Amino acid sequence: MADIRTLFVTPLYHAKLSEHGPAVDTEELETSCYSIAEDDEAGQDWCEDNGYPGYTSYASLTDLPWRFPIFADLVKSLDAHVAAFAEACQFDLGDKSLVLEDLWINILPEGGTHSSHIHPHSVISGTTYVAMPDGASALKLEDPRLQMMMAAPTRVKGARDELKPFIYVAPKPGDVLLWESWLRHEVPMNMSEDDRISVSFNYKWD
Repeated sequence: MADIRTLFVTPLYHAKLSEHGPAVDTEELETSCYSIAEDDEAGQDWCEDNGYPGYTSYASLTDLPWRFPIFADLVKSLDAHVAAFAEACQFDLGDKSLVLEDLWINILPEGGTHSSHIHPHSVISGTTYVAMPDGASALKLEDPRLQMMMAAPTRVKGARDELKPFIYVAPKPGDVLLWESWLRHEVPMNMSEDDRISVSFNYKWD
């Protein structure tokens, strides 16, 4: 009998934010995101200059937990989720730990997309979801081996997740997704008339 094993696993962590840390109200978080976006002229200018649809605080704000207490609570919760994921990944962190490197808001309007990318120089990246209206795009994750599959046939319909070249995950408000930062991902076009709102983050080994 042949022995077929699955090697080089790509883990994806999916949980309710409320499973760890202080309770974070998504409606209050949504209000805070809009309030910050309205006041962040530097972020608005960056989005316009770089053709970014909607709004992101990625290039403008580094102190969200200081500005709004709800973001400080969010970080406490994320710290616990990341610790749980790191343990599941069996990382040997030695005398260091995984610490928050950056945290930013994403408000993606109808028709907005975020092209395929990775998060270099970080260990764990992720997103927690604030508003996911009907028609909002799922997160698209790419098999990291894809560029090596030059002559591979397509997979059969209904293939197991670990054999698919792409996986689509449709989170709900209050969910958190974590993955290793080298995993390529993107946000396809938002087909909803309403904004898709999320808060993304990176953790580094420090």
